[in-house]
Amino acid sequence: MSVISVFTNIPTAPPKRESKILADFRRDAHPEKVNLAGREYLNEDGQTTVLPLIWKIKQQIGSDPTLTPGYPPPLGLTELTKRVVELTLGKDSPAIVENRVLGVQAVGCMGAVRLGAELLRRWCNNSASWSGPILLPSPCDDSLAETFEAAGFGNVCYYRYWDANSLGVCAENVLKDLEEAPEQSVVVLSVSGHYPTGADLSVDDWKLVADVMMQRRLFPFFLMSEQGFSKSYEKDAWPVRHCVSLGLEVMCAQSFCHTFGLYGEQVGHLLCVLKHNSFLLAVQSQLEKSVQTLWSSPPTGGARVVATVLSNPAHLIEWQEGVRSQVERCMLIREQLREKLRLLGCPGQWDHLTKQTGLYCCTGLSGHQVEFLGKRRHVYLLDIGCLNISAINSRNVDYVAESIHLAVTTL
Repeated sequence: MSVISVFTNIPTAPPKRESKILADFRRDAHPEKVNLAGREYLNEDGQTTVLPLIWKIKQQIGSDPTLTPGYPPPLGLTELTKRVVELTLGKDSPAIVENRVLGVQAVGCMGAVRLGAELLRRWCNNSASWSGPILLPSPCDDSLAETFEAAGFGNVCYYRYWDANSLGVCAENVLKDLEEAPEQSVVVLSVSGHYPTGADLSVDDWKLVADVMMQRRLFPFFLMSEQGFSKSYEKDAWPVRHCVSLGLEVMCAQSFCHTFGLYGEQVGHLLCVLKHNSFLLAVQSQLEKSVQTLWSSPPTGGARVVATVLSNPAHLIEWQEGVRSQVERCMLIREQLREKLRLLGCPGQWDHLTKQTGLYCCTGLSGHQVEFLGKRRHVYLLDIGCLNISAINSRNVDYVAESIHLAVTTL
């Protein structure tokens, strides 16, 4: 008897590389196995962690009888969007004073990307003067291309970002590719803590990139998923502020998962800076319309936590100090790993480990060396040699360093 179904010929989607790595790791019974391919910040005990301040605020919110369980506005909690805009652009930003900035709460960073992509496709793509593709850095999160494609963009391209020879960002290649990009292209730019490499452009590089963006009439679509986790809140936001100061219109997709430990809450935000405030109401109405078709209204739990912290000067200082301690731990791990590789006599230069910032790190290992680490040493990282630096701790750093040394000297 034949079964008729609308799903008969649907193919099985290939697993995401992170999902496959996690599945391999879970099947591995080796006692010293290490998963370095995750995205969460892990503490010294190898566990996801939440700052004491965040726990306290979550408990206070949970016991507050004045908070009603009703739906929030489609564009999110007003206090959240206001404070995030100020955190990103600075309270004294002329764009804020001139009322040409719009903030929208989103479901995580990728939700913010999708929301911005919807607006660009529906309106910018219908303009006769706008014909450029979406340009993504190579490498980048696989979900980025899929998100823009899901929003209706058929022309997703890449510009060169990571350079395997110098083990860092090649600003020369970035600039060359942007200079050759079609005018009116949308360029996705990682502000800080680039995933998956952890390598960022310098201030001087950003100035040159901004100049090219203006000359070529390119539209900057920033990604900022861990503001404050790379350098500082001010320094991490500087590229966005600089482009805004030059008069560029920008979008910025943001996330507060890492810095608040709210991984299950998916607190995202889309920042839009416009040329003139006369466009504000129209853009706001279109974003609200898109939100209602994507997720109707955003979740409030984590958003209230973030808004509470950003609205209280004492909380803000305590939160910044807590995040700074996590950043310092990551930098210490980088230094320890580099030093242990040096003492082992591991071939090659490893200074790039400490030049990178944020949660992620690109080792420069080849695909064959990564495969060796997984199969022979039970150490799992992304196939391009990138890893989550916080997953290394005092208990496994020696084993990880020895494993990398073996991979480099064996292959």
